Amino acid sequence: MKGKLKRYLSSDGAIVCSVLEGTEMCREMERIHCTSAVCTAALGRLSMAASLIGYTLKNPGDTVTVRINGGGPAGTVLAVADDLGNVKSYIENTVVELPLNPVGKLDVAGAVGTDGTLYVIKDIGLKEPYSGQTALVSGEIAEDITQYFAVSEQIPSACGLGVLVNPDLTVAVAGGYLIQLLPFTPEEDIAQLEQNLKEITSVTAMLEQGLSADDIAGILLKGLSPELLDESEPMYACDCSRERTERMLRSLDEASLREMADEMPEIEVCCHFCNQKYVFTPSEIRNMADSKQKDV
Repeated sequence: MKGKLKRYLSSDGAIVCSVLEGTEMCREMERIHCTSAVCTAALGRLSMAASLIGYTLKNPGDTVTVRINGGGPAGTVLAVADDLGNVKSYIENTVVELPLNPVGKLDVAGAVGTDGTLYVIKDIGLKEPYSGQTALVSGEIAEDITQYFAVSEQIPSACGLGVLVNPDLTVAVAGGYLIQLLPFTPEEDIAQLEQNLKEITSVTAMLEQGLSADDIAGILLKGLSPELLDESEPMYACDCSRERTERMLRSLDEASLREMADEMPEIEVCCHFCNQKYVFTPSEIRNMADSKQKDV
């Protein structure tokens, strides 16, 4: 279930490149959500984008939420990642069937939609989370992530994401990369990187050939002598629990809790990220309501 996420730095310290081997992560995601092929591709891409962005966060406990509302039939697509790249994700409509796009690939843009917004919310321990947003440029997700960093955070970036889905709807390979330029990046570095990106094949093609994160980083940063900075083994992981679910229920007002307890034989709460179900009895809900009354 674990992936490989490695971060590299060009020898002059001007370009940072993270590469994610996310096949196992996306396989677990598809197993949980039972997505159709195009939804697996869309949710997998966003999950890996969140993982790559999460790995840029500085402190343990920091998280990033990436959400797309593009107006497409897939509805809202959302992923949450931590500083190690561990991710959980959700897609509003898990089954969407569309013809292949004009180049014979899964039509992610058609499923996600192109008339909407990409939101990035970073919870980094400040009083209020940092929030940025940009209009979608393609709905293909990687291009939208690149646009977000350029416009909202003023960081010149390049992002590539890919999920190859088998005929039986399982994930064959999945991966991605995120390259970011620091403010002092020399022009010759930029020219070399642009040339490398023109020559590179898709992430899934490289993974199908058996290339590792090290191999892919070597291609992306050819001529720039990349050095490995650090690495992680992220996975699809949900941190829900009965205790957290109970805290969520306790946040409801007393009247809502009593109405729930009176009208439902049992109260079932299902986690959107992992489909885990938590069941509470009317008596437990009434006790929550009673505790609110005592607090007044």
